[in-house]
Amino acid sequence: MTGHEHVRVAVIGSGFGGLGAAVRLRREGVTDFVVLERASSVGGTWRDNSYPGCACDVPSHLYSFSFAPNPDWPRTFSGQEHIRAYLEHVTDTFGLRPHIRFDSEVKRMAWNAERLCWDIETTSGNLSADVVVSATGPLSDPKIPEIPGLDSFPGKVFHSARWDHDYDLRGKRVAMVGTGASAIQIVPAIQPLTERLTLFQRTPPWVMPRMDRAISGAERWLHRRLPFTTQARRGLLWGIRELQVQAFTKHPNELGLVERLARQNMARAIKDPELRAKLTPDYRIGCKRILLSSEYYPAIARPNVDVVASGLAEVRGSTLVAADGTEAEVDAIVFGTGFHVTDMPIAERVVGADGRTLAETWKGGMQALRGASAAGFPNWMTIIGPNTGLGNSSMILMIESQLNYMADYLRQLNVLGGRVALDARPSAVHAWNRRVQERMKRTVWNTGGCTSWYLDASGRNTTIWPGTTSEFRRATRRVELAEYAVVRAVSAKGGAEGREGARDSASASEERISAQNGAGQPKERNSAKSSASPTKGRKSANSRANADTSPAEQREGANNSASPPERPTTPPTTPSTPSAPTTPARR
Repeated sequence: MTGHEHVRVAVIGSGFGGLGAAVRLRREGVTDFVVLERASSVGGTWRDNSYPGCACDVPSHLYSFSFAPNPDWPRTFSGQEHIRAYLEHVTDTFGLRPHIRFDSEVKRMAWNAERLCWDIETTSGNLSADVVVSATGPLSDPKIPEIPGLDSFPGKVFHSARWDHDYDLRGKRVAMVGTGASAIQIVPAIQPLTERLTLFQRTPPWVMPRMDRAISGAERWLHRRLPFTTQARRGLLWGIRELQVQAFTKHPNELGLVERLARQNMARAIKDPELRAKLTPDYRIGCKRILLSSEYYPAIARPNVDVVASGLAEVRGSTLVAADGTEAEVDAIVFGTGFHVTDMPIAERVVGADGRTLAETWKGGMQALRGASAAGFPNWMTIIGPNTGLGNSSMILMIESQLNYMADYLRQLNVLGGRVALDARPSAVHAWNRRVQERMKRTVWNTGGCTSWYLDASGRNTTIWPGTTSEFRRATRRVELAEYAVVRAVSAKGGAEGREGARDSASASEERISAQNGAGQPKERNSAKSSASPTKGRKSANSRANADTSPAEQREGANNSASPPERPTTPPTTPSTPSAPTTPARR
């Protein structure tokens, strides 16, 4: 990328969110866009996480785009290499490579109020864009805790998301710090290689068996010959998880059966009562991610594995000291300690209309209108934003819902015409966030008695969506202009008149939202009923949106085409075992 260029849309990141946005832009007829990627290849978190044993804990046919089904998944739960290959395939199939700027890390982006665009500085050059879609994802920047003495450790140190494949673990004394979704896959993979493996466990996870198997050639043949069978399989997997949601969001006590199954799973592999006590959580299952593995407990039971039921507190030379005083001599330290989720580094690089960074705006906690738009950041959207994460299903479903919202956002800009921007109203952002947090109060993630990465520094859950994926799809089906201030370009003749006039044109809508906020009962309005909301092209737009869903999701959308209700109903729960959400090993 040389010189300075201007594009209609700049997408940040080329993981599932960024590539999905690029495909949707092309389907909407938008070709004037770029995808800015800091690495030299696509894949996002599935490129970065290549540790031994890395795999997805969401079924393969659900962990793929509805508009790009893969009949040839080799296993029911796919490995990292297969998912990365799938994303490369999507990139080539939809002709995205000409739009991608590799080795182009975003260093800073600032809103230009005069030109109504974003000025973007990258490591490969500068550009500007009318709209920015940030799809960096919450699992892109590894987090290593500050441990006294770590800098003086003489051995090898790396994070699971930055695995050093040149370092041979055979015959080494290795410390695994953390017991999250990545760690439970790494431990079984490296245990046979190491002389001694010491697991530093601050909090034990609940672990259920992962019912993985090879998908037969006959099944793959059937999916290729009869594509509707792939859609039916996906729809079934989706429906089962939708039925499980109420147990997480409204009736956490119903998870007791699942908890008993998890205890039985542990007892089958862990015969030592003392070790079993160390591995048994003291919080309600589901409060932290429910992890899936059929190899983790058997690996821990091997004689060359030690479990330290305490977090790593200090490093003294090659000696690691736990908070309970336990010591271990090691040659290498592997951190499986997660990512910057509630304090995403990209937020420090985004400067809004008032000169403040997104990180400063979110200092009291992340919040965005419908998980996408932050007040004071016009024409800026995020994919997998605040409160869009899931506790039991596939994040691809949420990403596709947000792509629907992005597409309608761009349509609204086109209908408004001219140099124009949409800026989420603070009152609308607060109303949305208040309702989300109100629903969050009774969920297992808030009441289960644990501390998890779902919570920010103040203990507020800013990551998880407290409902079904179909509820979120309804809530993001279209942009409600009443929730935005329409910002016009400042003309030389009219001075600030253009901006103020545009903002005033929506003042009645703002007053309505304010009144709703005061009543504590914010309601979503159908944009067709809003005086500020055009209806032109709505029918064809909805048809295009429905083209990107599975049959089961299309039927759900057809039955719920009206504006989303204040509290959409959730399907009844079943005692089925919930699957963990999506990140490597938990994406």
